[in-house]
Amino acid sequence: MFKLRPYQADSVKAVIHYFRSNSDPAVIVLPTGAGKSLVIAELARLAKGRVLMLTHVKELVEQNHAKYESYSTEDRPLKGGIFSAGLGRKESDEQVVFASVQSVVRNLDAFANQFSLLVIDECHRVPDNPKSSYRKVISHLQTINPGIKVLGLTATPYRLGMGWIYQYQVRGKTGQVKSQEPRFFRDCIFELPIQYLLDEGFLTPARMIDAPVLSYDFSHLKPALAGRYKEADLDLVIEQSKRATPQIIEQIIEQAKDKQGIMIFAATVRHAQEILSLLPAEHSALVIGDTHQTERDRIINQFKARQIKFLVNVSVLTTGFDAPHVDLIAILRPTESVSLYQQIIGRGLRLAENKTECLVLDYAGNNYDLYQPEVGESKPDPTSDAVTIPCPACGFNNTFWGKLDNNGMLIEHYGRRCQGYFEVLDEEDKPTGEREHCGYRFKAKFCSECGADNDIAARICHQCDATLVDPDKKLRDALNLKDALVFECKDMQFKVHKTPNGKSQLKVTYSGESNSSESDNDQPHALVHEFWSLTTKKQKQNFAEQFVRPHLADKHRPFEESSPTKVVNHQHRFRLPLFIIARKSGRFWKIRDKIFPDELGNH
Repeated sequence: MFKLRPYQADSVKAVIHYFRSNSDPAVIVLPTGAGKSLVIAELARLAKGRVLMLTHVKELVEQNHAKYESYSTEDRPLKGGIFSAGLGRKESDEQVVFASVQSVVRNLDAFANQFSLLVIDECHRVPDNPKSSYRKVISHLQTINPGIKVLGLTATPYRLGMGWIYQYQVRGKTGQVKSQEPRFFRDCIFELPIQYLLDEGFLTPARMIDAPVLSYDFSHLKPALAGRYKEADLDLVIEQSKRATPQIIEQIIEQAKDKQGIMIFAATVRHAQEILSLLPAEHSALVIGDTHQTERDRIINQFKARQIKFLVNVSVLTTGFDAPHVDLIAILRPTESVSLYQQIIGRGLRLAENKTECLVLDYAGNNYDLYQPEVGESKPDPTSDAVTIPCPACGFNNTFWGKLDNNGMLIEHYGRRCQGYFEVLDEEDKPTGEREHCGYRFKAKFCSECGADNDIAARICHQCDATLVDPDKKLRDALNLKDALVFECKDMQFKVHKTPNGKSQLKVTYSGESNSSESDNDQPHALVHEFWSLTTKKQKQNFAEQFVRPHLADKHRPFEESSPTKVVNHQHRFRLPLFIIARKSGRFWKIRDKIFPDELGNH
């Protein structure tokens, strides 16, 4: 009988606690090598009703079933059924059944008795499409028992082309909004970072080689709408690097001399075939999507038995594959996300006898960190790092892509909106079950009608339904006006201004170069002023909404100064607009619009 590690026991407790008061489908995230099958076995053992464990490949059905039965004791023997055509067994009447989704969806009549818990391994494969095999099985089980609990387990909760597979990351009464759109899995209730497993010695350390002999340059490629790179684009890059592949494989063979098992991740089928032709024929094999199941099983079994040393694959062995002796991972393909990158390396991190490290050779310039969290968006550029940005409104710590200087200090980040949420409480401070998203936007398109901030891609104001004019169009139209002053802002000065009746105002002066004939004295130097009274509550609110919001550079820190003198003393926290658009009002220019760098497309 196996004993749970502390984090495995914690994940089981999180599931039990959640389902006591919730019926929404939930997810727990455990990295490759964390022992999901043990968690599944413990949940099945503790369940009071019937349990169905569902997955997509027979290997996982067999593995999870074996772990469950290994929990047997003399006074409590455990026996689970298997329902998998690939394993030649169709047993659906046991208290606990381990099944493949393909076999179940073809035999729904065999599952007419109700289950209280459905556990889905590798649940990132559950699509939104209600006509998919997974969703058909789930719908069938929910029809029989509307109260069935659905739990998913995965190491990769981020699905290419779709995004996060769940909507909320739960952290007590608050948490993180992962998707603005509803997902089948509502909540992630437990997540373990891979760094914990490495630090605690539950995984084999990875040793990264930073400077391989040659590499492919995939940096200019952009993923298609489905989130994956086009095979033709990948083949073109490889074709343009004809001399690279032979030298890369030569280095891999050299590095593999004292290694037990080598997995090579190729970019395309043609690429994989070329790689295979350069490896020792008697010690190498290739698995691709079209490889027949019988042949795939034979190759994988040979690899696990160490009858072959080099296993080449194209996007088919990133999940659901367990060969602990693997101690060299060679990546010859671009990876579209942090999760996929970690999943690939995870193939070599399982503990095994006579294994002290896993060597990782990256020939594709994947600028991901094995330890960094999944951000959920592609890197804006190769030098970006995952950074933590607290929300000045709700205090939630967001994870965005950003840029750091040589001292590790934040230069800028690319986050748009705070990802935090909080539970809505009733009059007695009890949760209503509803959640409210934090509305704070770090980057926004501001509505000139009501002052509300909107997503920078929005066309209609979410608050007043006014049409939001595209900044590029706004700039083009202003340049065509004869009575408008349009200039590129080069400087912004703050000072305290005294009115004739002795009251203090904030005076902000914008200056820059203008090609407009409307500039004062027909001079190319443009100068425009604006004045802010900060006496009443309404005036302070207008200043906060109309000036502070768009100008504040470090939006992760709240700006609470509300007197002209204090604002002047903190003027370093405000950023310059890129362009100023002003119109004549009597003898003076009045600012009508400001356009900031992050609002424009390619300026």
